Amino acid sequence: MTSSMTAFARQEAQFEWGSLAWEIRSVNHRYLEPSFRLPEALRELEFPLREQLRKRLTRGKVECSLRYQIAAGVAGELVVNSDMCDQLQKALKQVQASFYDCALPDPLALLQWPGVLQQQEFDMKQVHGDALGVFNQALAQLIEGREREGAELRDFIEQRLKGVADEAEQVRTLMPEILERQRQRMQQRIEEAGVELDPGRLEQEMVLITQRSDVEEELDRLQVHITEVSRVLKSGGAIGRRLDFLMQELNREANTLGSKSINAGTTQIAVNLKVLIEQMREQIQNIE
Repeated sequence: MTSSMTAFARQEAQFEWGSLAWEIRSVNHRYLEPSFRLPEALRELEFPLREQLRKRLTRGKVECSLRYQIAAGVAGELVVNSDMCDQLQKALKQVQASFYDCALPDPLALLQWPGVLQQQEFDMKQVHGDALGVFNQALAQLIEGREREGAELRDFIEQRLKGVADEAEQVRTLMPEILERQRQRMQQRIEEAGVELDPGRLEQEMVLITQRSDVEEELDRLQVHITEVSRVLKSGGAIGRRLDFLMQELNREANTLGSKSINAGTTQIAVNLKVLIEQMREQIQNIE
């Protein structure tokens, strides 16, 4: 299935211990570039989260952020660190020995000193397991969104691809008529100039014109690339780079058709081809 690299997912969950909320944003990128914003207490989850992501995605810049909250009454009680208080008391006595008029500190200010007030440890193993589980749900939601948009991109590309095939077939149909008009125009100019030209020489000139304007080979290669684009779209998976390469090949053939054009109609068709190919190329930049 064709997948886009652009999507957004949000997954929330409530547990007895509290709540979790994951947000994942994905945009197009040449490679897979994941980044994580995690609470400090869950920082050790980054490695297994990256592994889960790499198993499911191959391209895209993916930003993942997690918010979690412990329910009231579940977290451990606040306790005072006696050792830290003793150290602060000794330090205060030294200060008071040097500054006799130094006022005593506010008890609330002492409680704000790092390490004085602590919370009894809460078992985070359950939180870790739940965070990984909810992440997988959010990732599945993100992949569904990428696949939905990928299906729309595939339809868009197939429509333009059909347009390319139609334009190429039109060139193939018009070429005999264009060459015949070229022959008639050349004969008319010779007659108007009052010059007698050997019929064999006229045929030689027409052969040269035909050779210079022959686009059969370009049309054949164009059809081969069209068939390959269609095949790649049906194969699914990480196909964006392959499609981007094929757009370059299609564009090369369109340029050659334009350079060999001897008629305003085929010149316009070459322009139409380049427009259709560029429209496909722009959308392919979003495909995984």
